[in-house]
Amino acid sequence: MTARRKSHGGQEVRFQIEGPKATRAIVVNVERKSRGGGTAVTRDAESRLQEAVGLAQAIDLEIVGELTAVIAAPRPATLLGEGKVAEIGKLREETGADLIVVNAQIAPIQQRNLEKAWDAKVLDRTGLILEIFGRRAQTREGTLQVELAHLQYQKSRLVRSWTHLERQRGGFGFLGGPGESQLEADRRLIDERIKRIERQLESVVKTRTLHRKGRARVPYPVVALVGYTNAGKSTLFNTLTAADVLAKDLLFATLDPTMRVIALPHGRKVILSDTVGFISDLPTSLVAAFRATLEEVIGADLILHVRDISHPESDAQAQDVSRVLQDLGIGEERAERIIEVWNKADLLDTEARAMREAQAHRHENLVLVSALTREGLPRLLSMVEDRLGAENEVYQIFLDPGDGEGQAWLHDRGEVLARETYPDGRVRLTVRLAQDRAGQAQARFGRAMRMDVDLSAAAE
Repeated sequence: MTARRKSHGGQEVRFQIEGPKATRAIVVNVERKSRGGGTAVTRDAESRLQEAVGLAQAIDLEIVGELTAVIAAPRPATLLGEGKVAEIGKLREETGADLIVVNAQIAPIQQRNLEKAWDAKVLDRTGLILEIFGRRAQTREGTLQVELAHLQYQKSRLVRSWTHLERQRGGFGFLGGPGESQLEADRRLIDERIKRIERQLESVVKTRTLHRKGRARVPYPVVALVGYTNAGKSTLFNTLTAADVLAKDLLFATLDPTMRVIALPHGRKVILSDTVGFISDLPTSLVAAFRATLEEVIGADLILHVRDISHPESDAQAQDVSRVLQDLGIGEERAERIIEVWNKADLLDTEARAMREAQAHRHENLVLVSALTREGLPRLLSMVEDRLGAENEVYQIFLDPGDGEGQAWLHDRGEVLARETYPDGRVRLTVRLAQDRAGQAQARFGRAMRMDVDLSAAAE
């Protein structure tokens, strides 16, 4: 059952007073008040609150209360003012919440004081995201990266107050993970564990580098999917590759990178890579911890920035993704490597759809698609093909009637744009080739290969 009442400032607070006995949580979104009296945010406060609720639900918390707290300035001891702390404490008593999720970055001393005031476990935004990462990581690398980020996050919190330690219930801060022994360790043991994980990650990174070098010898270009969490990257990945990557309406449904080979319209093969979703206010430490995973993005030949164009905060989400890409060293000077994929076109109403279609047709690096209905995907693949082949040369190659092996070689290593068969059985292929492949083709086909200057001269 859901009830409503007014807070001290007249704000409506929603809370649930009945429900199954589970891990109950109250979500508190913190907004800064601007000098003009409004809230100094680029996003709508309600949207930020609902995003925080979505993050909490991603680890199966039962949300029994949600509210936004507007502060003029953060209090050093508790972040929030006394009145708001008391109000949330009363709400916790009414709902029986075990956990308070604060959608902000809070210092260890603030976390400890709030836990004392509310007699409940407190998680800030970083801790909550780490919990989700801990649930989602599947590979050895992902698990190590999560544990490293968590140990670095907990390091000061574990050694400053044994009172705070008593509230740790094992695992990554609250709900499962490496075990209570990690959380009871002193600074020396934590430092040793961090060093051990870093050494293990170095080994994993070396392995990944070898794999990347192996792919470079193929070589297939790498096309990386990036975007705000829940933008539909995994659904798009599954549609294009016929894979079965987890694609649910959950924040951070995908954490570990997944790669598949796909063929573009003219046969050229590329490696498509699905990556972890980005999010607003993603702590720098988390970006650093997952840098090895995100190296697939850094080294990609082309980046597809997938946006949920139906989301009311789509523009703000795009800015958050751009900031993370800049942190990774992918700035405006490399913007030519990025294609914006406006996903979830099927969720737009008629007016919004017409506006977005007009915008998409005015920009050569933008395409409107629906990963569910496959609308716009042929145009997307053609754009990828054109962008990857922009610096490649086009050649005409003439093959004898029985040279099926030569035809297969060209289809595998180049982009076959056109094919013509002459009465005597000879075949002319118009092929786009990368520079290194053109050299190999020249050595293989010799005088039967020429630059594509005049197609009418083919039969000479």
